[in-house]
Amino acid sequence: MSNDSTPILPSIRLLPNGPLVVKQLKRLTNSRGDPLESKESFTLCRCGASANKPFCDGSHRKIGFSDQNSAERSKDVWDTYAGKEISIHDNRFLCSHAAICTDRLKSVFKLGEEPWIDPDGDTAGAIAELVRQCPSGALSYTFQSLPQDDEAPEPGITVSKNGPYFVTGEVSLEGGQWSKDADRRRFALCRCGASANKPFCDGSHWEAGFSDEKN
Repeated sequence: MSNDSTPILPSIRLLPNGPLVVKQLKRLTNSRGDPLESKESFTLCRCGASANKPFCDGSHRKIGFSDQNSAERSKDVWDTYAGKEISIHDNRFLCSHAAICTDRLKSVFKLGEEPWIDPDGDTAGAIAELVRQCPSGALSYTFQSLPQDDEAPEPGITVSKNGPYFVTGEVSLEGGQWSKDADRRRFALCRCGASANKPFCDGSHWEAGFSDEKN
C-alpha cells in the first residue's frame, strides 16, 4: 500500500468566464490582515460584480463576464537597471500598480522621472528587502552577481483594498498565460474584471473605479 506523504499544494483553477476555484488554501486574508473564511474549496469573484466580495455569487453569468486576454504580449519585457552593488529588474507588463516601491523607497523608485529607477539610491540591502515586497512580481534583483534567491513565503491570498488578489508562496495556478520569467511565488490576479491581461492584474482597477470597502 502506497504511503505517499507528499503534501498537496494549494491550487487556483480558472473557470472559463467565471470565478477562481481555490482548493487546500489555509490563509485567506483581507487588506487589514483579518482572516476570511477559508474552506477546503471555495470560489473567488473575478468579474467585479459580486455582492458578496471577495466570494463569487454567480454575478458573472448575469453580466456576461469574459475572461479573454487582450494584452499586447510585445510589452512583456524585462528592463535592467544596473548599480554598483545591485541590479534591479523591472517588467511593467506585470505591474499591478500597488505603488509599494514608489511610496516606500522614493530615493530609488522615482515616479515621473526617467530613468525611474536608481539602483544606487539606497543600500543594496534596503532595495532587496523592498523588491521582495513587490506583490505582483514585476520587480526582481541581482545582488553581488547572484540572482534573487529568497525563501518562498507562506502560501496565501490577500484580498487587497479595492484591488487584485495578491498570491504568495507555492500555489499552483491552473490556466492563464504566464509572463516570461515571472516569479510564480508572487503574482496578482484581477478581481475587478477590467484587466486586459486576465487572469493577471494590470492596474485597470484604478481606471475602472473598482471598490470593495468591506475588505
